Amino acid sequence: MPHTFATYTDIALKAFQFNPRHHDTVNKKKEILTAVAKSHGGEPTSTLAFGFSPWLMTGQLNNLYVTEITDSIKSYLNDQNIKYTYVHEDELAGSQQFDWVLAGDEYFTFVDSEDDQKKKVTRLSGLTKKILVTTLRDYKNQDYKDREFSHPLAVRNNEAYKLFLEFNDYGYKERDQWKSTVYELDGTSAEVYGYFARRSMYFKQLAKFTMDNGGLNYLIHKNLMYKSLIKKNYEHVISVSF
Repeated sequence: MPHTFATYTDIALKAFQFNPRHHDTVNKKKEILTAVAKSHGGEPTSTLAFGFSPWLMTGQLNNLYVTEITDSIKSYLNDQNIKYTYVHEDELAGSQQFDWVLAGDEYFTFVDSEDDQKKKVTRLSGLTKKILVTTLRDYKNQDYKDREFSHPLAVRNNEAYKLFLEFNDYGYKERDQWKSTVYELDGTSAEVYGYFARRSMYFKQLAKFTMDNGGLNYLIHKNLMYKSLIKKNYEHVISVSF
């Protein structure tokens, strides 16, 4: 069975906690939220976030709700006195709406099929009152062979370090679908996470799916790039207004 998006962002939390300069990471993510808010004329009065991201630590998100997180992420947020309400993903009703919905780290690629992808977009679109914010890599202009490995990342804490390596195992018949496995290397020891079922999402594809679900304006922010906590690849920041 594939592991969940919550587990994937739990790895990101481990990298975040190990990094002695994680405050710099929070500030960079804060700049992204500020720029998105400026583009859309104001910050949210309520936000639903999927998974762990430094976005949760910026202090910008009033009336914050968080879903698809592990118990360890909950404990960390509680220890940091982050004010939030946890909502189990199964308890998110279709009638609920939030000013902003945040789904970073290529959330829409964590699926088994295109049908599941459409369902995820439909679900998050229905939860969004004003702005949906997500991130994607440019899969159209990258050959699948160049995507076998994400760019590895070393996180240093004085003389100690952790290496994060993501391997993407592509199917021979379905080039848009793959299985990701993440390796956390610490000296001679290793932790292995996965696999995670993944599928490419293209910019035009996301635009169509969101427009089919009531999206009014689809924007790829030209000067904003999001970087994961466990790889060096940059992801484009995308916002959709409803």
